[in-house]
Amino acid sequence: MKDKLHFTSLLIACMLFVGCNPKSDVYKATDFGAIANGKTVNTEAIQRAIDACNEGGGGTVILDKGDYVSGTLLLKDKVTLHIAEDAQLIGSSNPLDYQSIDTFTDATGQKRGNCLIGAKNATNIAVTGKGTIDGNGEAFLAKNIKAKIKELNLAQTEGFGSNRPFLLRFVNSSQIKVQDVHLRQPAAWTCHFYQSNDILVENVSIYSHAHKNNDGIDLDSSYDAIIKNCDINTGDDAICIKTTSPKPTYNVQVSDCKLRSDWGSIKFGTESMGDMYNIDITNCQIYDTKGGGIKVLSVDGANIHDVTIDGIQMDRVDMPIFIRLGERLRTYRNAEKQEVGSITDVIIKNVKGSARALDSSRVNPPSGILMTGTPNHKIGKILLENIELELPGGGIEEHTMATVAEDETRYPEFSFFTVLPAYGLYGRHIENLQTNNVVFTLNGTDKRESQVLVDTHTTLSE
Repeated sequence: MKDKLHFTSLLIACMLFVGCNPKSDVYKATDFGAIANGKTVNTEAIQRAIDACNEGGGGTVILDKGDYVSGTLLLKDKVTLHIAEDAQLIGSSNPLDYQSIDTFTDATGQKRGNCLIGAKNATNIAVTGKGTIDGNGEAFLAKNIKAKIKELNLAQTEGFGSNRPFLLRFVNSSQIKVQDVHLRQPAAWTCHFYQSNDILVENVSIYSHAHKNNDGIDLDSSYDAIIKNCDINTGDDAICIKTTSPKPTYNVQVSDCKLRSDWGSIKFGTESMGDMYNIDITNCQIYDTKGGGIKVLSVDGANIHDVTIDGIQMDRVDMPIFIRLGERLRTYRNAEKQEVGSITDVIIKNVKGSARALDSSRVNPPSGILMTGTPNHKIGKILLENIELELPGGGIEEHTMATVAEDETRYPEFSFFTVLPAYGLYGRHIENLQTNNVVFTLNGTDKRESQVLVDTHTTLSE
């Protein structure tokens, strides 16, 4: 009897032990051979941890304390890559350490697809943690690529390093979360979502000035996306809604973000084959931006509609608002050329801010708002409400006679139109422009009119 009781006690203890210690869903990269010394290339070791996590039914792969150098890592279903606060994931300086997923040619004619962290046809994936992911983008500058070719003693060098890696890239994937991490210095775009859905980007900081074409967040032919509480500082577009395929980007919410850019802080396009709609952008701060605060551009066939941009503070911003419907009609990914698109039902309201000073403006003297369609394709319904913009002035008599080119097929950039005949608002080829409490304040003299409207029907909103 005593032996029986002893056995029962042992059985209960074992059951309790098993119940309290289920199979771990945490996978430390160091347990799979990763070495966090800032030198060893850990691509294979970290990928082993990701694969084991996926094969074990999902969980979290952790990079803790230290600097982990790596090439391309591919996330798989139900895997979270967690970068601890005292850890860094650093992109390898060797282009041969990267893979391309869904290679395509971008608007600049460059091959794209390489990435540091990627996913294709994956679901329920995440990149989290308060650590840093650094793309080591300067390694892909021309002078450093030449040095790498010499270091590796390569005979065939054509195209070597030209497919500059994105930092994060998600293709045909769903249920994606990017949260809390610091994303720094990629060689190309920072965070690209292509034909993906159910996306959350939250509390993410981005600093991207290591190379060219260094966007912050690109939502590309994707839907059901939330971007909130992010701090983004980029040399190219900060948040970009685009479509490099005929599939649309829609159901997007952007809120409470701090944005700085050398090209455009909030941008739709320029790559714009598919439609863009049901997009709300609220309560964002834009500062020290050289290339445009809010830019809504359809030039490749996109129908942009049902867009609300509300509650924007701007400080030292080139061309606060730029809307362009054009006829460039560029194609991507071997898609058929689209018909000319449209822009309508766009609301921009509760915007307050200032333009850059004369000596730092790309167009001198600058203007506050430029909106133009083409003679054969007018912009539809636009509402501007409660907008207060402070401008430096500087317009002289000859600027009042400035001619504004149509340039229907040209790349859509406000600076290409040069000086406008209005310091506040220049509108052209618009079917229905509604304005309410749109105020421009000058810090200096300006001989130009506050508003000049050409081929535009206007009404005051109620």
